[in-house]
Amino acid sequence: MSRATAKGQTPLLDDTDRALINMLQGDFPLVRNPFADVAIRLGIDQGQVIDRLQRLLDQRVLTRFGPMFQIERIGGAFCLAAISVPEADFERVTAQVNAFAEVAHNYRRDHALNMWFVLATETPQGIAATARRIEAATGLPVFLFPKEREYFVEMKLEA
Repeated sequence: MSRATAKGQTPLLDDTDRALINMLQGDFPLVRNPFADVAIRLGIDQGQVIDRLQRLLDQRVLTRFGPMFQIERIGGAFCLAAISVPEADFERVTAQVNAFAEVAHNYRRDHALNMWFVLATETPQGIAATARRIEAATGLPVFLFPKEREYFVEMKLEA
């Protein structure tokens, strides 16, 4: 069975792909050789686990694979931020904002504040400093939306 898909088609997932996706959601082993551990649980070899994971990322079945950190516990900070960007300048401003290492995500929205992004900094003071640097680079005001309360929602999607 071919794994290649035409543009716009949904990639085909077999039972092993589904089991791998389900296993990666909150149950990834924290051991020296985690992919070998996953392979044993799936009944395949480590290379197949890595190849399948890469294929799922390449096909955009998965958009990200990596740890989630509570940055505040190690002294850092996260903050949601937004800018109102004139349509004619959107690509330029996107490139300028994305050039900052502190920008974790950047999304276009249909709203007066049409660019939303997450800042992640080593210290809480770094949020305001980074916002000022982005304002200087883009010539546009950055609006900060700090977290007021944290909720933990463990959302797992069955593949």
